[in-house]
Amino acid sequence: MLIGSSLKMYFGRARTLEWTRAVAAICTEHPAVRQGLVEPFVIPSFPSIPEVIPVATAAGMLVGAQDLHWEDAGAYTGEVSAAELAEHGVALAEIGHAERRRMFGETDETVARKVAAALRHGIAPVLCIGEEIEGEPSAAAAACVAQLDASLALALERGLTGRLVVAYEPVWAIGAPAPADDAHIRAVGSALRAHLRGGALDAQVIYGGSAGPGLLPRIADSVDGMFLGRFAHEPAAFGAILDEALALQEQR
Repeated sequence: MLIGSSLKMYFGRARTLEWTRAVAAICTEHPAVRQGLVEPFVIPSFPSIPEVIPVATAAGMLVGAQDLHWEDAGAYTGEVSAAELAEHGVALAEIGHAERRRMFGETDETVARKVAAALRHGIAPVLCIGEEIEGEPSAAAAACVAQLDASLALALERGLTGRLVVAYEPVWAIGAPAPADDAHIRAVGSALRAHLRGGALDAQVIYGGSAGPGLLPRIADSVDGMFLGRFAHEPAAFGAILDEALALQEQR
């Protein structure tokens, strides 16, 4: 199970390191991590990555980047390449988040190019997909599968392989007071898993979109983990979700 958080631009350097150290201390001691039941991760802002990596990796946490460019080098002012991120030891890269689509004009084409760049350098894309408007689960699943296929088309065309994390985040649930309905998450999560099964990529599906403590036990049969945001800003909340993952394992 994969459980982690993107810190977006909420924290500065000092707070990012404080949060990472606190969560790393929890992960170091937690049976869910020590027994290999949960693979925790953190995705800080770019400037914090070099300092976060030694703290996080010592505790068994993966470290990701919040974006990357599709080219390996060139005159792309302000951008960061997958090649450089790989040099730092970055394991994951968040790609195609709804905020980047809305604010910075990212499209299925640019997302597909970024996915290919990440896989080319051994970085697992955390590919964010989700429907724009709340509706029936079947329609949401169809929209997400279409978005997923468009985002993976270039990588599959080029025969790229590796790990893929699909973060299902209904756009209408991002920043909302509560996540999507349990039955909705389970329906879309199951559809995405079925669509990815047997493919060229080693794929997992995690849920994000106002995710926090209490949700995992209700959707764990249909997803492979949780993608946390502001509801994990307190390290204790991260620990509570690890507790839930451990309890689920003990019930099986």
